[in-house]
Amino acid sequence: MTGTRIAALGHYQPARVLTNDDLAALVDTSDEWITSRVGIRTRHVAGPDEPVDELAAHAAAKALASAGLAPADIDLVLVATSTATDRSPNTAARVAARLGMTSPAVMDLNVVCAGFTHALATADHAVRAGSATRALVIGADKMSDVADWTDRSTCVLVGDGAGAAVVEACEGDAAPGIGPVLWGSVPEMGNAVRIEGTPPRFTQEGQSVYRWATTQLPPIARAVCERAGVAPEDLAAVVLHQANLRIIEPIAQRIGAVNAVVARDVVESGNTSAASIPMALSKLVERGEVVPGAPALLFGFGGNLSYAGQVVYCP
Repeated sequence: MTGTRIAALGHYQPARVLTNDDLAALVDTSDEWITSRVGIRTRHVAGPDEPVDELAAHAAAKALASAGLAPADIDLVLVATSTATDRSPNTAARVAARLGMTSPAVMDLNVVCAGFTHALATADHAVRAGSATRALVIGADKMSDVADWTDRSTCVLVGDGAGAAVVEACEGDAAPGIGPVLWGSVPEMGNAVRIEGTPPRFTQEGQSVYRWATTQLPPIARAVCERAGVAPEDLAAVVLHQANLRIIEPIAQRIGAVNAVVARDVVESGNTSAASIPMALSKLVERGEVVPGAPALLFGFGGNLSYAGQVVYCP
């Protein structure tokens, strides 16, 4: 059976950097308050003339260049986002138009912070089934558009950015590959993370999310490794949704990935929702912190309360 692999990665962040001191001029907060509670020091914020599809297209172009591919080589574009302003054309269609693609299938997926790992699994399934040959999988969010900049409990968390992966077929057991997904949700707790209203605003029940993430998710993440046939101690990297450093560190510890590099991009990027996992993984690969063929656990979680994870082998 044909398997799949991530052939290349790319990421993009807007130029403007917002520091904790900058936020202290907007709301009653401080650098010490923010870093002690969520571990974030800076975040990148897009301007009004930088829509989500532009962020996504920049990351996608970088991934294509890294793979040595042309836009015409892609026949499926999946964009995970929950912050697109318009319903139609969808973000994927606008990315395809920006990149000059010919006739790809174009779909947006809204699974909020777990969006990228859901989209990656969807691309994996499509290529394995033969309905696509190469897919561009993008996580992109402009959380600054949905932030309440008067609420110090949420505005300190968010940032903007995009990450992208090129997914293609590989024969048999050839590595690097994409392992089976384990996904699900807790619908009765779905209101714990919300982006709703007119205009839409991001709110959450922080303590409920923290307890759920740190107590319920580690055994699920270990089950992802088991499904992939990889022991946690053999992981080279753990890339969790970059929600909050105080969530990432206990989950990573409880997974038992004692030899892995743990992505902590949240410190400089904030919570970028669906962009956080591909962006963090792309940076680890670009900096050489994980070598080609090394196994990495990707695990997204958040809104709905949804989760999805898979073990991938780094390009």
